[in-house]
Amino acid sequence: MSNSPNTDKIILHIVINDVKTVEQLPDSWSNQDFVQLLDRFGFPDAAESKPEELKELLAMAVTDFEPEEAAAIVLDYKLSDRLNEGQIEQISHDMLTDKISEEYPEIDLHHQLFMINQLLYKSYNGKFPCAKASIVEFEIKQTSGEKAEISNEIVLKALQKTLNESNVIKRLFPDQLEGKKPFPEADSIIWELKALNDQQYRFITSEYWMGRDEFMEAEFDAEVVRYEESDVEE
Repeated sequence: MSNSPNTDKIILHIVINDVKTVEQLPDSWSNQDFVQLLDRFGFPDAAESKPEELKELLAMAVTDFEPEEAAAIVLDYKLSDRLNEGQIEQISHDMLTDKISEEYPEIDLHHQLFMINQLLYKSYNGKFPCAKASIVEFEIKQTSGEKAEISNEIVLKALQKTLNESNVIKRLFPDQLEGKKPFPEADSIIWELKALNDQQYRFITSEYWMGRDEFMEAEFDAEVVRYEESDVEE
């Protein structure tokens, strides 16, 4: 028995309606996050504050600490289940000079690292690098092939048709985009994919993966090869 790829093709029609570059993502942090973070920054009575004041209170509380200390506190709050003490200490220093949310080797942490980076960037008025995200709104209609669920993987495979050749996804994952290898990384590259209605969608990703200027066409057809593994007798 050996594993061999079983692939099938679908044709999709894509219309890119909007590509925005943003420095902040809405709803990245809940009021409960603010309350718990304020407690860690020495403001234990935050739960008694007005909800609309929590974000501003946190910004003030954070700046009572050195940037590296604040970064370590937020990293520990958000990622202590994934990072050990040494990793948190190292990242808290690296974040002051590098866009860790783009450079960290474990790309499934990029979204959370972006949220942390931007909270600190805002609190310290630019002492941390400013990472950015892309929000893409598009229409997608399948015109040929067995009906496919619109997933992160399908979207990235379709969009490669419009992205320029210098795009980092195309450079790092050519075989995955062509359906020659599995593409689990797609779920880390696209942070959120939301259906707006039957054929309209919006997704959020890092500007590192996909920037506004990298889109070459606003409307196009794309052939997508889906990858499936099946056991085949030799």
